[in-house]
Order: sequence, then C-alpha cells, then structure tokens
Amino acid sequence: MSIEKVDVLVIGAGPAGTVAASIINKAGFKVKIVEKQKFPRFVIGESLLPRCMEALTEAGFIDALKEKGFQEKFGAKFVKNGKICDYFFADQFTPGWNWTWQVPRAEFDKTLADTVETMGVPVCYETMVTGIIFNDTHSLTTVEDVNGNKTEIEARFIIDGSGYGRVIPRLLNLDKPSNLPPRKALFTHTVDLNRSIDDEPNRITIVVHKPGVWVWVIPFSSGITSVGFVGDPDFFDQYKGSNEQVLRELISTQPYLAKRLKDVEFVFDPQILQSWSTTTDKFYGDGFVLTGNVTEFLDPIFSSGVTLATVSSQHASHLVIRKLKGEEVDWEEEYTKQLLQGVNTFRSYVMAWYDGTLDTIFFAKEQNHEIKKMICSVLAGYVWDLENPFVKDHDIALKKLARTIELRVLVDEDM
Repeated sequence: MSIEKVDVLVIGAGPAGTVAASIINKAGFKVKIVEKQKFPRFVIGESLLPRCMEALTEAGFIDALKEKGFQEKFGAKFVKNGKICDYFFADQFTPGWNWTWQVPRAEFDKTLADTVETMGVPVCYETMVTGIIFNDTHSLTTVEDVNGNKTEIEARFIIDGSGYGRVIPRLLNLDKPSNLPPRKALFTHTVDLNRSIDDEPNRITIVVHKPGVWVWVIPFSSGITSVGFVGDPDFFDQYKGSNEQVLRELISTQPYLAKRLKDVEFVFDPQILQSWSTTTDKFYGDGFVLTGNVTEFLDPIFSSGVTLATVSSQHASHLVIRKLKGEEVDWEEEYTKQLLQGVNTFRSYVMAWYDGTLDTIFFAKEQNHEIKKMICSVLAGYVWDLENPFVKDHDIALKKLARTIELRVLVDEDM
C-alpha cells in the first residue's frame, strides 16, 4: 500500500476543513483534504452570520464568493402572531462585519473547495477514512476511495472538520450526548414566485409557529427559498401522510406563510433531520484537533453552525501552525476554553429560545436600544466579545432581562 506524506491532513471539505486548509497552506505547509462525499452535495445551514466573514476573508475566499452573487443578508426578522422583532447587523454592539450571505450550501461549499484547490491544496472526494494510528511524531491514516483503492497518509497533524461524519470522535469513542433535547426539522426548497420586497429577501425570517415550534424562511438570490419547520418530534406525530403532505399542511396553517408559499413548487421532496445535538469528551488530542460540528452542533435556530465551523478552524489553524513550528501550545487553555466560550454563549441563547425567555425579550412592547445592540451582536456571531455583557454573562443576563420585562408588564397591568 502506497504512503503519502503531508504536514497536515484535513478530514472534510466543508467550511471548517477548507478554512483550516487554506490558512495552513498559506503558511507554507503541505496540506491534503479527504472528503467522504462527492461535491456538490446538499446540507442545511444556509443562513450565515457576519462573524464567519472574518474567517472566510483570512482564508482568501471572499472574492470567489462575491462572484457567485449570493443573496446578501443584513439581519434577522422574528415574527409571532403578527408582531415583528427586527435585528439589523448594522446596529450591533461589537465592531465587525455588518452583513453576510444566505447561500445554497451545495454551491457555497463547492466554491470553497474549488478555491482551495486553486491554492494548491488537493481535495480527494469520495474518500473515506477507515482507520487512524497515532504515533509520537505523526499519524498514519488509512483511506479508501469509491473504487475500493486504499492509501495510507502520514501526517504530522490532523484536523477533523468532518461535520456530521464525526470521524475521529467515532473512531476514538469520544462522542457523548448533548444536554439539549432531541428535535426534528422538516424542510425543503421552494420556487418562490410570490416573493416581494415586503418579504425581506435580504434577511432570514424566523416565525414562531407555537411554543417550541418555529419556521425558517431563507430567500436565495436565485428565486428559490428554503423553508423548514423545527420542533419536538412529538409535534410532527400528529400529522399524517408523506413528508410533502405534512409540510404543505403546516404551511397552510401558518398565516405568515400560507399566502406566499401555499401550493408553490417544491424543488425536492421534503427531508427530515432530527436528534442532531451531540458533543465530545475532548476537542483535541496528541496529533489532532476537532473543529466545527465535530466538536458540537447545537441547533439551527441562530444559524451558528457555519460560524462555529469557520471560526474554530480559523483559530485551530493558527495553533497547528505554531505546533508545526515547534512551539508549545496549551490546547486546553488556548483552544477548548476559547471555543467553549462561543459554544456556550450560543447554547444559552438556544435554550432561552425554547424556554420562552427570548420570546419575552424579542416581543416586548418596548426594548432598550443599547441592550438590543448587545443581543444583535450575538445574533451576528460575535460570541467571543467579552466586552458585551450579553456574551460574558450570557445565561444570567438573558434571564435578568426577561424577568425585568415581566415585572414591568405586571406593574403596567396593575396601574
């Protein structure tokens, strides 16, 4: 069996893998990407956050992405029973990017992978990792392509950006359940002929369908719109029929969607994704680091997936470069602790969304403008800015704010 030698082997050609590969390649190291699937391929996570633009810029992807003409995204709109709560990224507390894109992930991910190949990083598609042996100074990874041909790759370091594939956690039995309850999504793409400027194509719309159940509406520049219902699996059990029949019935019962999307053409048969939340015992080990969804995928509600993928890879790649240069790296302090700051901030907001805390905040009669700017920064992905009280004290700050609003409502009712 032939052996190929590289400095860094990257598992996965999605946003996590390509960002890491590009940055390390720019530093002068030999990098190779192996990807189990054939691109382009469908995946959810279509609404990006401004923070990921910093990682995409450093990786050298922005110009190629601009050429694609993706739908620009300037904020998020939350809708509940006719009430609207707007967040515009230009109003955020944290300095940084104030816009991003809404993207069909198949085209977006293929653009990143194609671009990193033009930089000199080979991408081997339909190639599966079947085993890894870690030694003191290197690792030996066995991969198998779609034709059954096996190759061994010797690497000084491995970055696992395999997303839902979770290659290293599964090989090393690192997976463990998340503390988030299991949820289910039913979604498709629609031919959105009734779209108008009133439908805000330049931002994502989140509709509260009922407590614990919500809808995403993500328009693309192509005239296609992504729509999906998310909730407890039990919610969907009350509906009978095919996935298409269930989704059309759900659309018809939601006033905001019924007029715009009733009877529209579905681009593909609605798909189901469920029980996605999982995490690992550790985010690194001797000779490897985990990035993106391999560390933990939380929930689609605040579009955190691509941001955590790109930012974790951006950060990990710099630590890997230092390691390859012979420097000491404190992975626990410099990587795990830093990554968990962002993950746990998003986790607090996800939990606050489902327990009604954010419902109280978003749809309050009056909102403090400065506080709204701080929350907007979190929704823009700036979850590492400890100057922001709603990042530094994410869990406590949200609960205190919701309680203050509730008490104010009680006082108003008594007057």
